[in-house]
Amino acid sequence: MSDTGIGESIGARAARSRALAVLRVRGRALAVALLPAAVAVVLLAGESTGHMRGDAWDAARWFFGVLALVALLLAAAVTAVIVRASPALSPTVQLAERAAPDLYRLVRDLAERLDVPAPSALALTPDCDSWLEDRTHPAHALPHAIRKRRGRRTAEAPVLVIGSPFLWWMRVAELRALLAPVVAGTAPAAHPDIAAARRFVRGLDAAVAVAAAPGPERSISPVRFVRAAALGLVGGIARFLLHSCQAYAGEMERGVAAAASERAQTVDYGLRIVAQEQVGLAYAGWDRLLTRVALPAWRMGRWPSRLDAGVVSALTELSRRDRLAEGFASRLGDRPACDLLEEPGAVDEAASLLAARLFHGGPAETGVGWSPVDWQQYPEEVVDRKWRTEAARLHRVLDGLGVTPASRPDGPTLDRVLAHLSGGGADAGEDLAEAIGAEVAREEAARQRTAAAAPVAKSPGDVLNGWGADPLPLFPLQPPRTGRELLADHVIAMVCCAAVDTAGAAPGLDWLDGPVLLIRGVRGSDLMSPVLSLTEDGDPRPLGLWLAGVGVRPEKPVRLV
Repeated sequence: MSDTGIGESIGARAARSRALAVLRVRGRALAVALLPAAVAVVLLAGESTGHMRGDAWDAARWFFGVLALVALLLAAAVTAVIVRASPALSPTVQLAERAAPDLYRLVRDLAERLDVPAPSALALTPDCDSWLEDRTHPAHALPHAIRKRRGRRTAEAPVLVIGSPFLWWMRVAELRALLAPVVAGTAPAAHPDIAAARRFVRGLDAAVAVAAAPGPERSISPVRFVRAAALGLVGGIARFLLHSCQAYAGEMERGVAAAASERAQTVDYGLRIVAQEQVGLAYAGWDRLLTRVALPAWRMGRWPSRLDAGVVSALTELSRRDRLAEGFASRLGDRPACDLLEEPGAVDEAASLLAARLFHGGPAETGVGWSPVDWQQYPEEVVDRKWRTEAARLHRVLDGLGVTPASRPDGPTLDRVLAHLSGGGADAGEDLAEAIGAEVAREEAARQRTAAAAPVAKSPGDVLNGWGADPLPLFPLQPPRTGRELLADHVIAMVCCAAVDTAGAAPGLDWLDGPVLLIRGVRGSDLMSPVLSLTEDGDPRPLGLWLAGVGVRPEKPVRLV
């Protein structure tokens, strides 16, 4: 097999065939744009040779001449937008070769075993996935590239994006086996027809995005109207062309994937099966870590700075609990893939900050109201603070609703909350839920304004994050919480504060479930069911039994922030 070929498999032939189909769409579009000009040239030539004379032919020449000019101007505009538009890229953490020489060496050796061009660079994504991404557009140029051992730079090769959780959970051999079919995809990227078809599709997609983007003008003006009309026409043409080649492009990529998978079968085939099992486990643990552990911290302006290290603890705990995962923890004695990095801590911090920006929309750097937190500090600085902040908000809302203050003047009590919610049925807490939802929305908006206006302090991970302060697409982990959900969370927080202050309990961290209440060093029983009985039905008896069993005194005041 040659370096620029993709073999003669069925998938390879299908990929090349569909790439040619995409290019035929481009060719037909060019032919349509040039057709009026060709007709105009024929009519002009006929006049110069003494044929095609008369009023009808003159009218035809004028008509096709104007039509040719309009078609060429329109084709030039579409081409200019396609060429100038920057295709969308996935937000990643840049990984220079000096930061991970062993990882670069592993990928380079893997490419040579597969007899394919090596990727031009490596990058990390805070997700459980890996792929190749073309960044040959001038705006996407990267200064660092992998060199093949025979000394030839592969400047046009795509960037290999690796899921950062894989580096911490997977062993070195497993990571190599997992990346084999991905790296094998660099061969199709070097094939001229496939590369040209991909550039055409990416350019159309970028042109559609540019045409749909709002302009900088805010007032209604002739310039804005003309710009909007021109972009609308260009965007319509780009959308039509994109729709025409969409099916071919999809089949081409499926053929590329099939060809890459077939080529990689000879490399660590047995380990690939084990690695795929680890992918599923890693995804489950990563999802739980983000939604149960990271999200509560993000909501209060803190971002865990070692998410990838945390996924190892989460998956180890999952292996301990889940009988289907037995034996996976024994792998931890082998060399982890994160050892291939020179500074794993800095890389983990950069990936953790990027995860916060992608899934929560946090600022680009550390500042007021947005600071990192270590796992050792999480129970005190996140869990305890979260409970006391929500409990304080609950009592402020009760004050705003005119609810009778606590009987004791030295602080708020749990009794006040129980008295307000008890006996009212499904409607004793509706007003409270709505008021809490409005208060949370106001506080979040104020926090974002403060964080955006405050000066920032550089953190070690910022130097690896090439996205700076640019806005990123937001992929929220959970939909916005309803007022009822917020009310239940705030009541749970008040109960936990009372348990800590009056019953000797303590805040804790469960790697799979997030903030938990520790009673005499042991995780307490689930609070959600008795709290829902109170907030949804107005029945305080289940929660009263829970409080009595733990030894909580609801009449005692609690400390709030």
